Amino acid sequence: MTTSKRVAERKVAKFEKNISKRGLVPEQASSKKGYDYPVGPILLGFFLFVVIGSFLFQIIRTATSGGMA
Repeated sequence: MTTSKRVAERKVAKFEKNISKRGLVPEQASSKKGYDYPVGPILLGFFLFVVIGSFLFQIIRTATSGGMA
């Protein structure tokens, strides 16, 4: 069974209308509203606390042992 001419013309018109819209992106979608960090500020602060604290602890440990680890 074949499609009717009316249905075929509707599909072609929809396709033709869609071709002229390709590549056009609305401005609102391309601009970001704010900064989106993959890591939250609390987790980042905790990570910095652990890294800096570990570094300071290692410095103090090295200084008190006389430079021999």
